[in-house]
Amino acid sequence: MQNITFIGGGNMARSLVGGLIGTGVEPKQIAIAEPREEAREELERDFGVRTFADGKDAVADAEIVVLAVKPQILPGVCKELAEAVAAAKPLIVSIAAGIRTDQLQRWLGEGTAVVRCMPNTPSLIGAGATGLYATEKVDATQREQAETLLQTAGVTAWVEDEAQIDTVTGIAGSAPAYYFLLVEALEDAAVARGLPRETARKLAAQTCMGAGRMMVESGESPDALRKRVTSPNGTTQAALESLNGDGIRQIVARAVDACAERGAALAREND
Repeated sequence: MQNITFIGGGNMARSLVGGLIGTGVEPKQIAIAEPREEAREELERDFGVRTFADGKDAVADAEIVVLAVKPQILPGVCKELAEAVAAAKPLIVSIAAGIRTDQLQRWLGEGTAVVRCMPNTPSLIGAGATGLYATEKVDATQREQAETLLQTAGVTAWVEDEAQIDTVTGIAGSAPAYYFLLVEALEDAAVARGLPRETARKLAAQTCMGAGRMMVESGESPDALRKRVTSPNGTTQAALESLNGDGIRQIVARAVDACAERGAALAREND
């Protein structure tokens, strides 16, 4: 990688910047466009990167431009950057939810190489899961650059159909909230049975993390792991029968569908 510019200096940008520097990228190779002076000073102090008030100045010598602003302001930001992007011809990496690549190309220029990404909030601690989609303008080197960038925040997976990014949102982008809700529910159930809330939260959260680590590190399927811990006529079987009786698989499927459909609707709204 040569010069990388971030448009927006919020939490996700900070996470990626920290990851890049941790892998050996020199701070002087990184520029961040951020309108707030206080935020620029903090970014310079924390990372030693170059900062700019104007995105056009930050893009001028960029090989990669990461769009890390809120989706609702991205159309205006792109129109301001279009001339500079046309001159520099960088790879555009968008982490904005609900913004399609054809919209970005319309705002930035039809010949623009774009990778659309859907990271999630655990990326902030280097434990994220990100789906990526590349347009046909993106070459092999640029795909590798985008993947290297996002891997600083966790694991990555490519999809070949952009519509599948909405599915990625349903199972990864928005999914941390599902796990938080599950821990909330476990906590409330334990409190209702007399366990102190602090104890319930500590045990439920650690169990969530531990189960996730077992799946990732063992390489075994969740089905195999579930069956191993489920003794016939035991306590786990009783709990799983209750969950299945209440239609947990159907509940999850409806939630993923609702999330994906909302993601597609957000993109249409930006048309």
